[in-house]
Amino acid sequence: MPENKDSVYLKSRRNFIKNTTLAAASFMIVPRHVLGGKGFLAPSDRLLIAGIGVGGKGESNLNNIYKGGKADIAYLCDVDDRRAANSIKAFPKAKYYKDYRKMLDKESRNIDAVVVSTPDHNHAMMAMAAMQLGKHVFVEKPLAHDIYEARALTEAAFRYKVVTQMGNQGSSGDGVRLLQDWVDAGVIGKVKNVYCWTDRPSWPQGILWPNTAADVPMELDWDLWLGSANYKPYVDKLVPFNWRGWWDFGTGAIGDMGCHLVEPPFRILDLDTPIDVQCSVGSIYVDEFKRGYFPDSCPPSSHVIMTFKKTKKTKDDLQIQWMDGGIKPARPEELGPNEAFGSNGVLFEGTRGKMICDVYGANPRLLPLTRTNEVHVRQSEERVPGGVDGHYWSWVEACIAGYGKKKLSSSFEIAGPLTETLLIANLAIRGTDVQIPTADGKRFNYPGRDIKLLWDKKQLRVTNFDAVNQFIKREYRTGWSLGV
Repeated sequence: MPENKDSVYLKSRRNFIKNTTLAAASFMIVPRHVLGGKGFLAPSDRLLIAGIGVGGKGESNLNNIYKGGKADIAYLCDVDDRRAANSIKAFPKAKYYKDYRKMLDKESRNIDAVVVSTPDHNHAMMAMAAMQLGKHVFVEKPLAHDIYEARALTEAAFRYKVVTQMGNQGSSGDGVRLLQDWVDAGVIGKVKNVYCWTDRPSWPQGILWPNTAADVPMELDWDLWLGSANYKPYVDKLVPFNWRGWWDFGTGAIGDMGCHLVEPPFRILDLDTPIDVQCSVGSIYVDEFKRGYFPDSCPPSSHVIMTFKKTKKTKDDLQIQWMDGGIKPARPEELGPNEAFGSNGVLFEGTRGKMICDVYGANPRLLPLTRTNEVHVRQSEERVPGGVDGHYWSWVEACIAGYGKKKLSSSFEIAGPLTETLLIANLAIRGTDVQIPTADGKRFNYPGRDIKLLWDKKQLRVTNFDAVNQFIKREYRTGWSLGV
């Protein structure tokens, strides 16, 4: 039987890599663009991509990577055939799997890079499996579900020398670069305070796990979807979106949106992980007199204050205040009564002025707004070609160039500490619901609602409230492993 086009492509690609060293020793290779004509890419210059989680955000991730013109989507993997349908249609030549472990085992030699776009609880183990095979990885935000996982992935990227990128696309946008130019030029002086807010969650939180199991859809492999998480029976309306509000699977509003909103100040001000964090959360009442207790679910709203060590761009130790569930900071006095504040945004307060942006660092402006077009500064950092789309394309080009050859906006060197920061904030959020029995055993106290958590970055633990350290590294379900 004659070989199909794809198998010939893969074989020629492997032979190219294998024979390049021998060929170079015997004669000078003619430049590939001369042999192939304008726009030609040799097999070694095209990235073969495998996608894990290819519906929803995974679908858009793969489409954006493909339209950059230097990558082929060769393999698709999803536990839900319904979610995968559009990607299967868009990339009919790609081979389809349900279990990422089988795909990596059988196809490893033909895969250059892996895109992970699954629910949060499975990000780390899938990315780690790919990295251990020497594959470059693009991982949707947040990088990991647990602090331990985020640290492990950051270290693994260096250990395995692979090109990495997290899916917070705004970090490559021109908006964040302009905000950085203003700060670097001293337009707002030293930064004193930062406020980040979001209207998320847009899914249920502060609720009990449903007590009625439902039939698993025939297209969904529920066991594979659970992956590293402890077993629970399937319930309606969890998949594909509402898992975000459950601690077993998601990381709440700050996990979902923090990589877009906390990223600008984190990058611009050269911050590291926080030294302490404190929190208050909204409540749900189950009847007229009783506050609900829902430790499996994220709270309906939260206000977190994270303290960071002083940098050259901050006046003192800096506080970032995070607000979700519709909570927002006070409107700046410089903002007119009819000028939009935005449902998702970041506000920087400096010693000489203020600046604000929307989610992804978009629509940056100085306050009062009339200053925005009056102030002109020199560009301090090269823009990413293509902006948000370039977030994908620059990763592909960096993979082709090889580890360490190109700087990326959200490599794990940056994305790891940022993700750790958001997950440290989640320790404070979860700590508000930690029950400590009283001496008489008849009641419970909630000390996490009243204290500031002190963070030890080196030891990877809270030093003054041990009850929350259980959330730093979870136990995987039997049969699943991070592989470190």
